[in-house]
Amino acid sequence: MRSPEASFDAIGTHWSIHVDGPLDVVTLARVRSRIAAYDAVWSRFRDDSVVARMSREPGTYRLPAEAGSLLDLYATLGRCTDGAVSPLVARSLVRLGYDAGYSLRPAGEPEPAPAWDDVLERDGCTLVVREPVLLDVGAAGKGQLVDLVAAELRDCGIEEYVVDAGGDLVNHGGAAFWVALQQPGDPTRAIGVMELEGAALCGSAVDRRAWGDGLHHVVDARTGRPAQDVVATWVVADTAMVADGLSTAHFFADPDRLEAAFDHTYVRVHADGRVRYSLGLPGELFA
Repeated sequence: MRSPEASFDAIGTHWSIHVDGPLDVVTLARVRSRIAAYDAVWSRFRDDSVVARMSREPGTYRLPAEAGSLLDLYATLGRCTDGAVSPLVARSLVRLGYDAGYSLRPAGEPEPAPAWDDVLERDGCTLVVREPVLLDVGAAGKGQLVDLVAAELRDCGIEEYVVDAGGDLVNHGGAAFWVALQQPGDPTRAIGVMELEGAALCGSAVDRRAWGDGLHHVVDARTGRPAQDVVATWVVADTAMVADGLSTAHFFADPDRLEAAFDHTYVRVHADGRVRYSLGLPGELFA
């Protein structure tokens, strides 16, 4: 991968953008503006976001155009995982201690997320919030934002780029490169490598955001409890949004079911050390 033309922190993670040639200040300003606009809608870690307002005030909320594809994806992932993946998992995360203030102190027993139809009504990009409700789109939102940043680069005439947001990657137009798959719990080792060319790669692991015995950010919306069987996943797909969402769904659903619904390849590591992966994986797993 080329040296980054731009490197900065935003939405709680580190971003690197690699392009074929210099990244001008106008393009970089558009990228930063796109990230800021997304954060202003979806962040549950700031008081002035649209999501924060929903948690305080019932009403009708018109969301930006990208909300349609994001919520459509969540609906499909919810069906494929029998409700385990849901943006309504936010209050469960808060109860576990992953709150806006990062207290990292549990505030009670885990609770299942409410059913979507009990608290929300959706018409395209409009949400009718019947009672205060907190959303968390972290399972697919960062991936979508990677795609949106990539779209800004293309709109500015850049056709070869790599966008990396904390390990969520999209490679477009340039040469393929290899990405190491970190051994869960040991950042000095890899369980294998994946080749990335003209696609997106996203991963999730229980040690990425963990703050106590069995407490981490990958939570089953049906129970409010963190996942236990699967400890790490990686997914290659056409878009980072889909790869990101599937990297969470693979903690809960049978891979055959997800492969029937989405064109992708995956690796998933279980707590007992078993590794399952898809045929045609663009990479190699080490023995």
